[in-house]
Amino acid sequence: MSNPAISSCARTALRLAIAASALGMCASASVDDAHRAPSMTPVRMYVAPGEPLEVAIDAPAGAAASVLLLDPAGEVIGAARNLQPGRVDLRRQIGALESLPRAGWLQLAIDGTPVGSPIVVVPLGSAPPVRTRLAQRADGTPYTRVIGWGDTLLDPADPDDVKAKESGQWIPGDAPVMSGYRLYRDADALLETDQGPIRIAMSPDEAPSTAWNFITLVRDGFYDGTTFHRVVPLDRQGRPFVIQGGDPTGTGDGGPGYALTLEPSALAHDYGIVSMARADDPHSAGSQFFVALGREACARLDGQYCAFGYVVDGARAVDAIAACPIANAAAGRPARPPAIRRATLVEAPPRVPGTDRRNSRIRPTSTPAAPAPQVR
Repeated sequence: MSNPAISSCARTALRLAIAASALGMCASASVDDAHRAPSMTPVRMYVAPGEPLEVAIDAPAGAAASVLLLDPAGEVIGAARNLQPGRVDLRRQIGALESLPRAGWLQLAIDGTPVGSPIVVVPLGSAPPVRTRLAQRADGTPYTRVIGWGDTLLDPADPDDVKAKESGQWIPGDAPVMSGYRLYRDADALLETDQGPIRIAMSPDEAPSTAWNFITLVRDGFYDGTTFHRVVPLDRQGRPFVIQGGDPTGTGDGGPGYALTLEPSALAHDYGIVSMARADDPHSAGSQFFVALGREACARLDGQYCAFGYVVDGARAVDAIAACPIANAAAGRPARPPAIRRATLVEAPPRVPGTDRRNSRIRPTSTPAAPAPQVR
């Protein structure tokens, strides 16, 4: 005959294991089920078009459970209320999921209070084609400039961009295809550096594939032991610029062995924004990333590089890395590159209706004192 207490503990362990599997995080059950925190996990990570979009709700019997669908600004755009613990098909409960234009957050609320990490729900839509033209930097160096996506120009007032669009050489992209949804428990990336911790929140609403790539690399230990191999505290005009890391070789030439498609992120490069570094080819990013140190110098990176997240804690560590001694100013090479000792995923906090988490992005704690040459 089975022991009810052991069976209950085993069931809890199974539920927590399911929750952890979505992001590869370890979990263990509490011996006392009565004190476990309510939670919600996706039943499947990938859901095909038309299939049930199910979540598993673990909550005390009799609790008033609701699931809120929030947009990036924290506005409620759909809700399922008076839910019972167990599996729930949210596609039948929240009509707004059918027309979700970009990633949103499914937040469990018990008795009106948001609890636990939300579930990120990402529509798997195809991206428009990237439009480029050959351009020149201020020093005369040629480079490939991103000028738009599909038929939309980033700067409709730029005559060279308009000329490129009207040249007749743009091949129309394929019609957009909706392939279903990806669902996973929201998580932040915690970089434990030798200058202090840096916590990064993701923006899957702006760059769903890029954010997912970063989460996967952190989860799988890719960044452990890597360095910030490039530090450019100030550009030629003395404006705060970037710190860059994520290369396992430490040379600036390494990566994960694959390349990402550039996504049309509209997240503006400002202090604390995290973006992907790349070579001249727009689709050459992989694992290297940079943290912007200021808007003035980094505004020109908008649309050219894919911003996918923002630092929510760790301004002192960011500023300390930016202030490290530089051995080669032209290359932005630190004398002793600051190290990422370990990178892990940590649970994201609940999403509170009416609160835009992007407003929790860090603010600078100091200003670098001496200018350094601009590299790019």
